[in-house]
Amino acid sequence: MELTAKMEIKDNAFARQFETVVETGTISVEYSFQEKKIFLTKINTPEHFEDEEFISNFLKNIMEIATERKLKVVPILPKIVVFFKKNPIYKELLPPGIRL
Repeated sequence: MELTAKMEIKDNAFARQFETVVETGTISVEYSFQEKKIFLTKINTPEHFEDEEFISNFLKNIMEIATERKLKVVPILPKIVVFFKKNPIYKELLPPGIRL
């Protein structure tokens, strides 16, 4: 796996989302679990937040968390599907049968 910039990520299990704080507020990626799969369902950003590279880095850190926890990742959101297409090194995290 390529080296990603480490960021402070909180796994807010109560709200079912990964969170990181930026200058303008909190960015979160909502998820749900089913068996050993994590479904990434939504990205929430502060208003007018447009740093796509930061979001990509946030997703890379979430992929590392999924790897550590031995979870398969199911991208529900089109933006996360695009992330997988741009970062083929994470395709091994996809469950069998998922084609992007």
